[in-house]
Amino acid sequence: TFIEPSQEMRNLKVKLKLNPMSSVLAGKSIVVIDDSIVRGTTSKKVVDLLRHAGAKEIHFRVACPELKYPERYGIDTPSFEELISAKKSVEEVREYIGADSLEFLSIDELKESIGNERKYSLVSFDGDYFIK
Repeated sequence: TFIEPSQEMRNLKVKLKLNPMSSVLAGKSIVVIDDSIVRGTTSKKVVDLLRHAGAKEIHFRVACPELKYPERYGIDTPSFEELISAKKSVEEVREYIGADSLEFLSIDELKESIGNERKYSLVSFDGDYFIK
């Protein structure tokens, strides 16, 4: 939903995509896995929806490192000001989205999973505009 042009559209898309069932979630501890957290607004909305559905605990896991730097050559990612991890610690992001815990994949874990011979950009994670 991060590519939608406005926050209003992003919120609408989240509501259209997700419909948590209280009968399934009430009193449960759950783990949410997402590909990334860009602005944090979608994650916050997801956690809010799950809390209102009765989830007891919500543990958020992210399948990439923190997005701290804009990407100028690929997907048009937001500015530093819009990237939540550029200005907040992991704990501050966790508090903002309202999860009970939050963990990101580390850059080292990402490299290990895709191979250490660098033929790819990590600029969104480390700010290094590697060009080979």
